[in-house]
Amino acid sequence: MTSGPHVHASPASVGQRQLRLRLKPQGPTTGYVDGGWWPRSRDLATELPALAAVLAVRLGVVHRVVFAMAAWGTTPRRVEIDGWRVRLEGFHFQDKDVVHVIGLDGRRVSLLVVPPEAGDTAGHDAMMAAGQRDNADSPATILAVSGVSAGEPIPVPRMASDGAEERWEVDGGRVHEHEWPSARS
Repeated sequence: MTSGPHVHASPASVGQRQLRLRLKPQGPTTGYVDGGWWPRSRDLATELPALAAVLAVRLGVVHRVVFAMAAWGTTPRRVEIDGWRVRLEGFHFQDKDVVHVIGLDGRRVSLLVVPPEAGDTAGHDAMMAAGQRDNADSPATILAVSGVSAGEPIPVPRMASDGAEERWEVDGGRVHEHEWPSARS
């Protein structure tokens, strides 16, 4: 993906479509993301004005957006939104499922990006899960659990087999049957 010159954009240019965004309630930060955003295209310069307008409540003026170059189409280096220049910083190493939106004072909102092509139910579920107050799941896990993408496999707890306990005892461990005192004592 390449970066182009300066572009002018405004929330009105996005049309009258409702922004698909779910933010965690304000409070102590938990987890990987502060909410979920489900853009309608992979054109960041087109999608950003509506997002910046809503995030202005938390961040004030949006100053920078950090994104994965591989996840978006050709993106300019800057866009002008409501008279303010917003720097668009694309990186190859950035998580493709996250954008970081940063205000003038350095406050940041990190958002799970639900792929525009996600199905209605899966996309909605992923966006809502990312916006739950105590959600601490990784972006890949949120997307996978919601059915948006295969992502990374969700780890399943391993259970010790009888053979593992036997090996542990041979190596010096000991399985100890412990009888807990009853609650009546």
